[in-house]
Amino acid sequence: MKNHLDVIENSLFASKIKIYINKGKVMMSDETKCPVIHGSNTKTAGSHSNVNWWPQQLNLNILHQHDKKTNPMEENFNYKEEFEKIDYKALKQDLYDLMTDSQEWWPADYGHYGPFFVRLTWHAAGTYRIGDGRGGAGTGAQRFSPLNSWPDNGNLDKARRLLWPIKQKYGKQLSWADLLVLAGNAAIESMGGKTFGFGGGREDIWHPEEDIYWGPEEEMLGNNRYVGERLLNNPLAAVQMGLIYVNPQGPDGNPDPKKSAHDIRETFGRMAMNDYETVALIAGGHTFGKCHGAGDDGLVGVGPEDAPMEQQQFGWKSGFGKGKGRDAITSGLEGPWTKNPAQWDNGYFENLFKYEYELVKSPAGAYQWHPIDLEKENHAPDVEDPNLKVTTMMLTSDLALREDPEYRKVSLHFKDNPDEFADAFARAWFKLLHRDMGPKNRYLGPEVPKEDLIWQDPVPAGNSDYDVLKAKELISKCDLSIQEMIEVAWASASTFRNSDLRGGANGARIRFEPMKSWQSNDEATLDKALDVYQEIAQEVNASVADVIVLAGNVAIEKASGVEVPFLAGRGDATEEQTDSESFRVLEPLADGFRNYQKTEYSVSPEEMLVDKSQLLGLTAHEMTVLVGGMRSLGITKDNLGNFSEDNNKLDNEFFKKLLDMNVSWRPNGNNAYEGVDKTSGEVVRTASRVDLVFGSNSQLRSLAEVYASDDANDKFVNDFIAAWNKVMNSDRFDI
Repeated sequence: MKNHLDVIENSLFASKIKIYINKGKVMMSDETKCPVIHGSNTKTAGSHSNVNWWPQQLNLNILHQHDKKTNPMEENFNYKEEFEKIDYKALKQDLYDLMTDSQEWWPADYGHYGPFFVRLTWHAAGTYRIGDGRGGAGTGAQRFSPLNSWPDNGNLDKARRLLWPIKQKYGKQLSWADLLVLAGNAAIESMGGKTFGFGGGREDIWHPEEDIYWGPEEEMLGNNRYVGERLLNNPLAAVQMGLIYVNPQGPDGNPDPKKSAHDIRETFGRMAMNDYETVALIAGGHTFGKCHGAGDDGLVGVGPEDAPMEQQQFGWKSGFGKGKGRDAITSGLEGPWTKNPAQWDNGYFENLFKYEYELVKSPAGAYQWHPIDLEKENHAPDVEDPNLKVTTMMLTSDLALREDPEYRKVSLHFKDNPDEFADAFARAWFKLLHRDMGPKNRYLGPEVPKEDLIWQDPVPAGNSDYDVLKAKELISKCDLSIQEMIEVAWASASTFRNSDLRGGANGARIRFEPMKSWQSNDEATLDKALDVYQEIAQEVNASVADVIVLAGNVAIEKASGVEVPFLAGRGDATEEQTDSESFRVLEPLADGFRNYQKTEYSVSPEEMLVDKSQLLGLTAHEMTVLVGGMRSLGITKDNLGNFSEDNNKLDNEFFKKLLDMNVSWRPNGNNAYEGVDKTSGEVVRTASRVDLVFGSNSQLRSLAEVYASDDANDKFVNDFIAAWNKVMNSDRFDI
């Protein structure tokens, strides 16, 4: 194609004729005369990105998220240090004062913003899911799309604006992420409720988390996310696009409490809550506030991301009445749960079991339930005028707690034991708010609870004062191969998830079930190594966790001749400190670094490699060099991608042979390829999709070329060691 040639598609004759503009001249041409090669990927010119033009290409964008260029803070900014300077007592008082400082532009229901901020905090934290550890309140992501414009987050833009003066006052000493959480605690306390504590330390992000997969739907409130009998696809947890948990009207709007119970159990289970915690959370949250559906929800405008510029990120502009107060429309449901909507009490359970309920529709047309023969004294006040009384209500998802046999048992128990209910809610609320924060030693502030909780994956303090050189000497003399030591160290450390900071080598939980028996691990090798490591750990007074990592380092030193830095001090968790059920979600379904895949999936192996790399906190070049190094050392299932003659040497041979122009590749099964010598026709090597993507993807190929160069071996070794150390130490929050 000549220089300065632009192509403009004519919408009327797109299939036949294009208009070519060349240096100011307009020429008509048949498709067959177009002076460019037309292939299957030729598309209309426009403002498309690469992913639009070539959707089949591996997308590496998630490996470049949240780099320093997007962060406005100084390079040496330390949020922990700033948070520790804050006047925490004054901050809490400012939040308490805010609760009853009703603003005319968005007046507080019942003169108290407490319920509003409980919802804000719940919806900030409630996106967490155990499947991949993503979501949650840990980054302040609710400020950005898509969360800030989800239907379930309707009008929470106003809650964040109400908090702005406090954020403005404390500036860099207080992240939005911490503020969005602490506001909910202050709200509960100001309404007489009990909280279990608060841990600060959440650092803000500065653009949307595009690495989080929220579902396949292309429109809000779609629900194309099920397999089998209404089983959610992993790693999803919410029942519909744009909802935090379940549809309060019932599954797909069907007001069936028992079927709603199925959705609740599935959803809350995928957010790390059991039945006891689920009932406590729903009942505790619905003790406060009301739903808003005063009129036709068709009169409500678009969310913040779609709002016109003059609205300045205010969304959901309503044309119904005043658009606020008793005229507010959010969920389309309408009414409070209890007669004291801004006060902690046992009214939720009392109403749930005292009355029978009839199915009605809210003024906005949503299904909800009203109590039959509600006594006058049990009516609730109007949000604007306490002298006016309105009926309480329940949602289909509320009645599920009465109609489901297991939920009913817990609900009745809480009804008869209000003190236990208050404590259960406080603990479940604390878990909801902190589940994605990782180990307790990351928590900041004066309200961090002293009690260790099993879901925090506690690890006892380790010993760093032992003879590391003696330990290395013992490891060097042991009857373990380089490959065995690297396999065990990687299997232990690579369980880490940067999303919720779980897993990793610290704690050495690979000694216990379920990790010990995961299909990705060779049980015989693991048993052999752990027996050796236990003896060495006892002899030098180190932890098994330290010895596992140190052995991997020793193996790399043997293979490279380069010293590998080591940080001692990991601890060994006990089986009693290990929640085996919750650790099942950490099992690798695929690990491209070892060319392992448990079974076939709809997602390609190379996409799963990128996902795992992002969860490990790796960049694209760190991912690349780790794969190349592992292959050079023979760390690969079925010998795929093992191009080296000497697997006891760490070098760049994998990349050199991958880019060898004398070899052509052909498929040999779902995830296998044969490399054929172009001259002899002989099969000279085999590889997987994960291996070949470093030659087929232009971005990864550019990185492979760096490491395949004749002068790159030293860089390759040094970069591998740096990336290896990053994985081995990713869970060291104690240093």
